[in-house]
Amino acid sequence: MSEILTEESFAHGLKVIASCDSDLAVVLQTLSFPPFWIREPGFATLIQIILEQQVSIASAKAIFERLQQTISPITPEQFVSLNDEQIKKIGFSRQKALYGRSLADSIISGQLDLHLLHKMDDDDIRSTLKKIKGIGDWTVDIYLLMAMRRRDSFPAGDLGLALAIQKLKGLEKRPKPKEIESIAEQWRPWRAVATRLLWHYYLSK
Repeated sequence: MSEILTEESFAHGLKVIASCDSDLAVVLQTLSFPPFWIREPGFATLIQIILEQQVSIASAKAIFERLQQTISPITPEQFVSLNDEQIKKIGFSRQKALYGRSLADSIISGQLDLHLLHKMDDDDIRSTLKKIKGIGDWTVDIYLLMAMRRRDSFPAGDLGLALAIQKLKGLEKRPKPKEIESIAEQWRPWRAVATRLLWHYYLSK
């Protein structure tokens, strides 16, 4: 089972990755500690991450806030009660509405029990969540990192992460996920900590 990040282990992890990567050490020294970004595990957070797929965080946040104003709390039962017109008005694309309903239906039917995920290792969580339409590796990685707080989770396909690494490492081209995975080997088992520091760097730019 992967270790869960706490604020204490997060601080320790930052020191470890700074000691093994001089570029990250400079970021930490210049910008200080990044936020300990976390989210509540559950259906609402998975919906939020689905909304964040391939759009700006600001755009996804605006849609998620409209969803919160329409149904509260955001539960699978409440979500499937929305009709096509309501969900379109909130800002969901037809595809993301389908993904949201697929996730909600899988929970309501008992196919997926989110409460059991905390007992699983990262690979089992990945295979379980990817059975749901619309949930791919990036969505799983962000959920593992933010909601499950797994200390070595790593969203190699994340655009912000790729741009931060490109700038920090002085690369001519934006690195592809395989190259990012290779660069990140030295940060194990603290890649979720390195990710937060790199996002911190990216947002500062």
